Amino acid sequence: MSHYNSASKRSHSRRRPDEVHMPDSATATATAPDLVVVGAGIVGAACAHQASRAGLSVTVVDSGPITGGTTGAGEGNILLSDKEPGPELDLALLSNRQWRGLAEMPLDGSTFGRLVELETKGGLVVATGPAALAGLTRLAARQRRLGVEAVAVPGDRLREFEPHLTEDVAGGYRYPQDMQVQPMLAAAHLLRLARRAGATVLTHEPVTGLLRGAGRVTGVRTVRRDIPAGAVLNAAGSWAGEIAALAGVRVPIAPRRGFVLVTEPLPPLIRHKVYLADYIADVASDSAALQTSAVVEGTGAGTVLIGASRERVGFDRAISLPVLRQLAAGAVRLFPVLRDVAVIRAYRGFRPYCPDHLPVLGPDPRAPGLHHACGHEGAGIGLSLGTARLVTQSLTGEPPEIDLHPFRPDRFGPEVPQ
Repeated sequence: MSHYNSASKRSHSRRRPDEVHMPDSATATATAPDLVVVGAGIVGAACAHQASRAGLSVTVVDSGPITGGTTGAGEGNILLSDKEPGPELDLALLSNRQWRGLAEMPLDGSTFGRLVELETKGGLVVATGPAALAGLTRLAARQRRLGVEAVAVPGDRLREFEPHLTEDVAGGYRYPQDMQVQPMLAAAHLLRLARRAGATVLTHEPVTGLLRGAGRVTGVRTVRRDIPAGAVLNAAGSWAGEIAALAGVRVPIAPRRGFVLVTEPLPPLIRHKVYLADYIADVASDSAALQTSAVVEGTGAGTVLIGASRERVGFDRAISLPVLRQLAAGAVRLFPVLRDVAVIRAYRGFRPYCPDHLPVLGPDPRAPGLHHACGHEGAGIGLSLGTARLVTQSLTGEPPEIDLHPFRPDRFGPEVPQ
C-alpha cells in the first residue's frame, strides 16, 4: 500500500484538537466548523480534504469559483528537479510521495490519478553549454543525497529521450519522479472528496473580515454571513497577504505574473517536461524584472504548453505580446519542430511570491487561531498535498513530520500597524 494511503488510514477521534478552539462568541452555534479554509485553489482543496479525513469539520470559502485564482492558470507541475536542497525540497519529497499514493486511490470506477490526468512522465533538464551543465551536475549530486532520482544524460543521447530536441545542447539530467497533473481537475476532485467527508464549500463569497474573541481569531466574516470556527486557515494564494492583514499581521506575499502559451493539438511530440537549466535560477531569483526561460511539455489532450515567464507587476492582467514572443522563440530554439505550429491561446496567472522563496505554513503566534498555507509561488500544485499533511498534523496536535520552523509565519518581522 502506498505511503499516502497507509498514512491517511491512521484513526482520528473527533475530539477538539489542541490547536483548534471553539469560538467564545454569542454567534457561535453547535454547528460551527472546526476549521474555515479561505481559498478553493489546490492548496485549500488539499487542506480541506486531509483535514476532513482527519475528523475535523471544515468549511471552505472563496471569493470566486473553485480554482479561479492561481491554480486555474497553472501548468500542473509536480517537480523535484527544480528544488535546491533545503526545506522546500524536503516538502516536495513528502508531497511527491503523497501524489503517487493518492493517484492509486479508487474513485468512481476509476482512480484518482486517471480522473485528474496525472502523468508520471518525468522531467528532462538540459544545459546549452559546459558551464550550465557543470552547475546542473553539482545540483543533481546534492539532490541525489536526499533521495531525488537524477540520471545524467550525455548530449549525444538526449534525443533518445526527446527525438525532436535541438542538437544544440551539451547534456542534461532526467528526473523520473517529476510529474504533471491537470490542476483544476485535481482541486475539484479533492474538494469532492472533502465534501464526501462532510465539508461545506462556499464560492463567490469574499472574506471581508476575521471574527475575534478572547484574544484570538474565531472565524471569518464574508459578504453574506459570519462563520464562527475553531480555527481559520489562510490558503488564499496570491491574495494571502490581504487575509493576513485582516488579523493585523504581515505576510509579505506578492503576485508574480506568468504567461503560458498553448499550441494546437498535435501528435505525440514531447515525452517529458523539458526545460533549460536557466529556469532553476529564474525560480530562485528575487528580481522583479521580466525573466523568461524555455519550458515545454505535452499534455494528454495533445496540446503543448510553453512557458515560463516571471515578473512582479502587481495584479496587472494585461497581455504582453513581447513576453509571448519571447516564450515562443525560446520553445522553438529548444524544439525546432514547433516552428510552424499554431498557438491557439495564451493565459496568465499570478504566482504567490514570498521573498525567501519558502511557503508560509502553520499557526501564526501573532494571531492565535489563524493558520497559514500560502506563499508557494509556482510550486503550489506540487507541494499542496505535503502542505496539507503538515497543516493537518499541526491542527490536530500531531507532531508534523517535517520541521515547520523554516516556514513559520512570523519570520518576516513586525505586525501590520493598526
